[in-house]
Amino acid sequence: MDIKEQLEIIKRGSDEILIESELILKLKKGVPLKIKAGFDPTAPDLHLGHAVLLNKLRQFQDLGHEVYFLIGDFTGMIGDPTGKNVTRPPLSEQDVKENAKTYSDQVFKILDKSKTQIVFNSKWLNDLGAAGIVKLASSHTVARMLERDDFAKRYKANQPISIHEFLYPLLQGYDSIALKADIEIGGTDQKFNLLMGRELQKNVGQTPQCIVTMPLLEGLDGVQKMSKSSKNYIGINEPPEIVFAKLLSLSDELMWRYIDLISLKSLDNISSWKERANDGENPKNIKVEFAKEIVSRLYDEKAAQKAEDDFNLRAKGDVPEDIKEHSVLIIEPDGINIPQLLKKIDLVLSTSEAIRLIKGGGIKINGNKLVETKFIVSKGASFIIQVGKRKFAKINT
Repeated sequence: MDIKEQLEIIKRGSDEILIESELILKLKKGVPLKIKAGFDPTAPDLHLGHAVLLNKLRQFQDLGHEVYFLIGDFTGMIGDPTGKNVTRPPLSEQDVKENAKTYSDQVFKILDKSKTQIVFNSKWLNDLGAAGIVKLASSHTVARMLERDDFAKRYKANQPISIHEFLYPLLQGYDSIALKADIEIGGTDQKFNLLMGRELQKNVGQTPQCIVTMPLLEGLDGVQKMSKSSKNYIGINEPPEIVFAKLLSLSDELMWRYIDLISLKSLDNISSWKERANDGENPKNIKVEFAKEIVSRLYDEKAAQKAEDDFNLRAKGDVPEDIKEHSVLIIEPDGINIPQLLKKIDLVLSTSEAIRLIKGGGIKINGNKLVETKFIVSKGASFIIQVGKRKFAKINT
């Protein structure tokens, strides 16, 4: 792929590239670049706000580069002051370790495991020691730190700024030195921290990293940045039906923001979605297609279809919130018929009762009345069955 095509992929959805001319020179070398992105384990779950960055990391992987998914187990104990109007309470070492464990499992829903290195910044920051931190702190002035918008606002408002908060951007910058990063990706709110990495790399004689900033995704409320503390998030580890339902709950306007930042459909595909909406098609149809894309990427197409079926049933008001789930082992080579299955899981007293209910229209599969008394269920099926008015079950075979 030529440089122009690579740049188009890198620029898609990004807010800013610093410095583009330097990035072009790095790409022209034709060798795998080290792409760094840091995540402090302040909560156990990653969400679709993180997916904005993770998608960009995956695109770099698809272009042949190597991703360093950096877990800030050391910096997480300080707390990133970015965008905060008060000092963040530091996390305990135990909290950080427990949260970090979950990240390792979740990131591979999006990233290519074979092209990802998970690293922890405690590996080098623990060894930096007091003397190293003092030397690092001497590279910047208090005046330079106060140029940061959030620090400046707090200073003018006479709100306290702890000394350790000044260390955060310095330590994040030192991560870039330790990894010899070629490119660092972060949210637009991280620009000061990302630039710090460039400056510190220059100080030690390394080629400075390029920076790709990504927009911040609003949460379900459409106002605040997505975060678990704001309770406006969609977790990438949430069950498929929950992810699907939350995406369907987006306003029509916010839907396009999510599509632009999270969808990996082709630009032509997204343009066709917008044309359909402009021509008067119900935006819900597009929202369903988008939600199925996201669930398919986080799980698979089967899970996405099941999530849609579940949503449609619940939308009709026919299905209670808590449904018992049955995993049915089918040993018969040709499958099992519905009357036998219902008897097997004790939803009916006998197969004859099941046949009678089917003939009377009293059994539904995924909201549709069953009319065939010898309907066969094969291995690998997944559906919701309703017997009468009040009995429901999720069946997985």
